[in-house]
Amino acid sequence: MQDSTLKKMLFYCFFKVKKQGVCVLISGVLLVSCEKKIEVPIYNAGDLVSFSLVGDTRTIADLTSVANLVKSVGLTFDATEIKYDVDLYTIVYKTTYKGELVDASGLVALPKNTTKAFGMFSYQHGTIVAHSEAPTQNAGNLTSEVSLVNVLSGTGFIGVIPDYIGFGASKQILHPYYVADVMAGSVVDMLKAAKKLSTDKNVIFNNKLFLVGYSEGGYVTMATHKYIEKNGLDGFQLTASFPASGGYYVKKMQEKFFTLTQYDNPFYIAFVALSYKNTYSWTNPLSDMFQEPYTSKLVSLFDGTKKSSDINKELTTSIPNLINADAIKNFDTDAKYKNMRDALVSNSLIDWTPNIPMYMYHGDADVTVFYENSVDTYNLFLSKGAKNVTLTTIPNGNHLTSVYPYINDVAAKLLMLR
Repeated sequence: MQDSTLKKMLFYCFFKVKKQGVCVLISGVLLVSCEKKIEVPIYNAGDLVSFSLVGDTRTIADLTSVANLVKSVGLTFDATEIKYDVDLYTIVYKTTYKGELVDASGLVALPKNTTKAFGMFSYQHGTIVAHSEAPTQNAGNLTSEVSLVNVLSGTGFIGVIPDYIGFGASKQILHPYYVADVMAGSVVDMLKAAKKLSTDKNVIFNNKLFLVGYSEGGYVTMATHKYIEKNGLDGFQLTASFPASGGYYVKKMQEKFFTLTQYDNPFYIAFVALSYKNTYSWTNPLSDMFQEPYTSKLVSLFDGTKKSSDINKELTTSIPNLINADAIKNFDTDAKYKNMRDALVSNSLIDWTPNIPMYMYHGDADVTVFYENSVDTYNLFLSKGAKNVTLTTIPNGNHLTSVYPYINDVAAKLLMLR
């Protein structure tokens, strides 16, 4: 093949990629022969597949306006701490689900125009159900969690916010809700990809890592902390984690649910059951756990088009009407529930002792994710000899009102520890 022909082919590929506005990273060797054979890129978990700049640079003035705006809802962030403009990127990276490499996505916020080295924080968001709620779908929403990530990044952090498996680039998969290893692994893989993007954009990472998350994000944060302490993470120094209001002791959550007559967010219970059935490929019918008319509609309710409020309207707040009486009575003894029992136990984050500092938070009036679940988890850590775990109780805080006191305290600690 003549050099001129090869150059034309490479120029065409480059022009096509640039026209689409997406920079594609190819790990592998491009082989062009007379037969026009191209070797398929070979990826590993944690590899950065592609990235795309989201909108214009968020200037210090832009971020300061956002910081001042959120004060009206109870956040007390000091806008004078914002020192850097920020570029926000959507990334696609590789992670593992059920033994196969899949694409996953998220957002990375990078401070601009500096030679200073920055720490990295990863914000694990709370429970979402609709595909439209994914962070990558809300990058320009000033009222979303993404704005807070941008603001914190402007103080001198590399900010990371995963979509999670089941949203964004992997929306064809049912989200593995409260599956510890899968979720922790996907977060770790995004951290690796975010580090690669930082290097490519000449943003220096100082290796300090912080994990932050509320509700499901609190659970995923603790699961990721556990994963890193167990497996290590080259090039990262986990400095502290800040899990809040998560159902860490999943088996105890189920036991609490089964004692209730009413629960205002039944979609949580259904989401865990569907997640485990799908993730572990169970053949057990949903009718083992749920009653009609709810059993036959559960799968369609979690198709990604509905929000949690929509799903709650299709279910019932009466636990005895939602869950089979046999399951409530015999869940811990009957063999047909063994798969579910084992999954609840194995995904409960109580079989380890944290060594790296962990700051737990929970509102004592939370009846959505029960406050006593955090207390039980915390006390178990202490009984195992944990020395660097604290639990901050938010007085009179429910699952909604505890968010702002939590963010205020975490932001202050991050600025101190950076």
